[in-house]
Amino acid sequence: MARAMFEYTKTVLRKVSFSTDLFYKELNKAVERLLPYEIDELRIWLHKFTVNKPELLDYLILFTKNTSFQKAHRLKQLTIADFHR
Repeated sequence: MARAMFEYTKTVLRKVSFSTDLFYKELNKAVERLLPYEIDELRIWLHKFTVNKPELLDYLILFTKNTSFQKAHRLKQLTIADFHR
């Protein structure tokens, strides 16, 4: 199921890449939905996807550096780690 969500996220991001606002909103949703290792995979995919899309490059930088993304990532890691205890 998780893999399907990752693939679905990439599909949605491809489809909304015409609008920077929609792209950013969907990127935020992706961080909420995906597992921590999938967020790392998404970051790699985004680097490849935005090579020829300079208008989206700013969001890639935000995705990499934004503390809310990092906090969400850490929160998911803590939640998963607590579940396995």
